[in-house]
Amino acid sequence: MKERSGVTSFKGNPVTLLGPQLDIGDKAPDFSLVDNGLAVVTLADFKGKTKIISTVPSLDTPVCDTETRRFNQEAADLSDTTVILTVSLDLPFAQKRWCGAAGIDRVITLSDYQEHAFGLSYGVLIKELKLLSRSIFVLDGDDIIRYIQHVPEITTEPDYAAVLAAAKVTQIAIKQVPMDGVCGGY
Repeated sequence: MKERSGVTSFKGNPVTLLGPQLDIGDKAPDFSLVDNGLAVVTLADFKGKTKIISTVPSLDTPVCDTETRRFNQEAADLSDTTVILTVSLDLPFAQKRWCGAAGIDRVITLSDYQEHAFGLSYGVLIKELKLLSRSIFVLDGDDIIRYIQHVPEITTEPDYAAVLAAAKVTQIAIKQVPMDGVCGGY
């Protein structure tokens, strides 16, 4: 398993990320995650849409809570061709409870608790903590990575403006391409 250091830290201490370094222009790895109803969700479920994938250590922490609430608010200004996915290792039951308590209705929370396969394939699993790092990936409708942000200090929030700008540019590109035969489900 590939290990990468120097990408991020936790409370000032460098941590090691497991998995490959993905780059802008790469085809995003497929995934199988579990939603709040215990159904399996894959990347193909969002085909044709811009995807903002936010990985967080745990929704039950202050920064992850703030980040996910913020993305839920920002989703109102995004096109219906964009979805925001928040991925953590929290159990689906905990994600469902948290979403209900926080009033989250635009962000889809997904769990990588079973095999950590998402974290490993996207290169965001923290070796020392066995949690996901705070990272953002923006994918276009063809699942090409158009933007990546690994937050340098896990206990701080991402650069929302940069993420949203990347998503809006990707939305414009999607609107300019005919979408015949595309179906989403979300």
